[in-house]
Amino acid sequence: MTTAYRSRKKKVSIVGAGSVGTAIAYACLIRGSADVLALYDTNAAKVRAEVLDLNHGTQFTPPCSVDGGDDIAVTAGSDLVVVTAGAKQKPGQSRLELAAVNVKIVQTLTEQLLSQSPEAIILFVSNPVDIATYAAVQAAGRPYRHRIFGSGTVLDTARLRFLMASKLGVAVENVHAFIVGEHGDSEIPLWSSATIGGVPATAFVGPSGNTLDSAIRDEVATAVVQSAYQIIEGKGATNLAIGLSSAFMVEVVLREEQRVLPISTLQNGVHDLEGVCLSLPTLVGGAGAGRVLEVPLSDGEREGLHASARALRDVQHSLGL
Repeated sequence: MTTAYRSRKKKVSIVGAGSVGTAIAYACLIRGSADVLALYDTNAAKVRAEVLDLNHGTQFTPPCSVDGGDDIAVTAGSDLVVVTAGAKQKPGQSRLELAAVNVKIVQTLTEQLLSQSPEAIILFVSNPVDIATYAAVQAAGRPYRHRIFGSGTVLDTARLRFLMASKLGVAVENVHAFIVGEHGDSEIPLWSSATIGGVPATAFVGPSGNTLDSAIRDEVATAVVQSAYQIIEGKGATNLAIGLSSAFMVEVVLREEQRVLPISTLQNGVHDLEGVCLSLPTLVGGAGAGRVLEVPLSDGEREGLHASARALRDVQHSLGL
């Protein structure tokens, strides 16, 4: 029997046919995330080539129509738009250093995309994602704040859970923990609420006697922050994991799953945070970003979260946002 979320064809558009945009398109195609995929990029030859390459593989994937071009009208009628457009992060460059370049792109794109798809939900992946998301909400207006959100620390959280699982020798599916705050250097792991199979992570003993003592926790937290820089240094860009995590977020929205994800949204009072986009565990479903959960924080975590918010506000102010 056809489920409700498949009652009509769902269209996802991806803005930017670079390494991240094409990885998202590929992940969406092979996972069957949508019925229709559209790629938009100002580089006509590149986007045509990527669309052709994807179409050549459709015999081996769930049914999906793939189109694209250099006219933004190709995104018209989208249920969800994923934005990856922006300047590329260079080796050694922080995400926040990209801000001035990418904010103007985001502001223009947001208005154009909503004119083509007035009911769409827009997911920003462009870095620095928290600043990009804030600029987009400002450009669209506060009534759109639930329909515009950023990928935030969803991937950082996946990195944290992978590293915790590796250190303890358990399946990553049994690890429950979050990274919150900025998607970047000031992000915060919530060790106080992290669990392994319901047991506090700081008290869990792995099959080989492994534990997450304070030194290991510090090592893991540093590795999460440094992961992107390592990948960029080695191959020029992070794209495969963000492709998979973005496809997952697309599915959560289109399938109205009401999952808790650490996405970046305009904060409105939880943990006394306002006027800044950053990541906290948030209910995500068919209407986009829902209620932000007020998860318990230790004093140190609260202090770190507010420091992260201040760092982001400083950038916002420097950019006139």
